[in-house]
Amino acid sequence: MEEQKFHYATVTEAITKLKEQGYTHEFSLEDDHLKAGGENFPVEEFEIVDLYRYEGPSDPADEAIVYALASADGVKGTLVTGYGISTDEATIETLKNLHYKYQQGRQ
Repeated sequence: MEEQKFHYATVTEAITKLKEQGYTHEFSLEDDHLKAGGENFPVEEFEIVDLYRYEGPSDPADEAIVYALASADGVKGTLVTGYGISTDEATIETLKNLHYKYQQGRQ
C-alpha cells in the first residue's frame, strides 16, 4: 500500500506535521552543506523525500518551498527556501542536484 501524501495549507503547518513525522532538524543551506544546530551535513548524503511549494497570493516574496530531507543513516529534517528571483545561483545549483536525485527516485 502506497503512503498517502498530503499538501499542507501553510509553510508553518507543513513544518509542524513533518516534525511529527521525525523531520526534526531545521536545515539551512550553506555552500554544499546543510547546517542544523551547529552541525554540518554534506548535501550529497541527502535525498528529497517530499516537497511542498507555496505561492504568495500577491507578493512573489511570499513564495517558498519546504523540503523534507533524509540521509541514508537516518538524519531527517526540513529546509525552507524562497524561489524565483530571491534565490542565489549557488543555492539553485545545489537544489537542482537534490531535485535530480528526487526525480530519479520517483521513476
